[in-house]
Amino acid sequence: MLGILRRRIRDEVLQTVQGGDLQLERYREPLGDQGLYGPDSMAWRVHAHAAGMLAGGFAALMLQSLHPLAMAGVDQHSDYRVDPVGRLNRTARFVTITTFGPSREVEAALAKVRRIHTFVQGSALDGRAYRADDPELLSWVHVAEARCFLAGYQAFGPKRLTEAECDRYYAEVAVGAERLGAVEVPRSVAEVEAFLDRVRGELRVTPAALDAVRFLRGFGRNRQEKFATQILMNGGISLLPGWARAELSVRRPVVVRVVWDRPATRVLGRILEWACGPSEVVAAARARTAAHQAPVRS
Repeated sequence: MLGILRRRIRDEVLQTVQGGDLQLERYREPLGDQGLYGPDSMAWRVHAHAAGMLAGGFAALMLQSLHPLAMAGVDQHSDYRVDPVGRLNRTARFVTITTFGPSREVEAALAKVRRIHTFVQGSALDGRAYRADDPELLSWVHVAEARCFLAGYQAFGPKRLTEAECDRYYAEVAVGAERLGAVEVPRSVAEVEAFLDRVRGELRVTPAALDAVRFLRGFGRNRQEKFATQILMNGGISLLPGWARAELSVRRPVVVRVVWDRPATRVLGRILEWACGPSEVVAAARARTAAHQAPVRS
């Protein structure tokens, strides 16, 4: 019975997050290719932790929604309301392939997103024009995402990173953001906090942001999915800065966040680890980076 339950959870998680097919062949070759970061990077360590990434991902979406121009782009161009699982699949695949994939796959994924960004443009409710390929807007989206992914690992990972390791993480992932077109990307804990302080004046909640948060909190195609989403959303809420929770009118008292939300997320994370086992993607990527391409015979 435990084996059946384990397979059922694993299949549902893979279907929801990655669309069912991990496409492992994309990660296996060419031999020796280190990709964008390499197996000894902080990016590999942080992005391989499922619970931290899922809770951090929800936190990132909530934090990103507070930028009116970024949220206008999502509201007017994203299909998250009609195909939320498809949107999750595409985002998860992008993060996974750019973190663990070989150089050619990373380049293809980055190029695809850059092309899509050229079509995402319009006007926000306040009349300001926006473009998804705006370098400053790309920097905001990146910083919100990286900050929340790292916070997720620090809260739910096996061992907290030191400040020096956190600085390494930010410095590493800044490279990917710059390849997408972001500029002046923060490369340390201090620079990230300074960046957030600097943009605070531009952030505010909009009807579209509140609608997106309500949608996320109610997401789920069945009872189990709704239950897991609620836990991960509450875990994500606990990762947000206090000012972001206040702006979004999310009221989770500190005792609830500490005594219930974070422990519940850790328990769910352990269940996911038990059901899914070691990441097959990471295993394929490690085998690729550890191997050496055989010399071509003339």
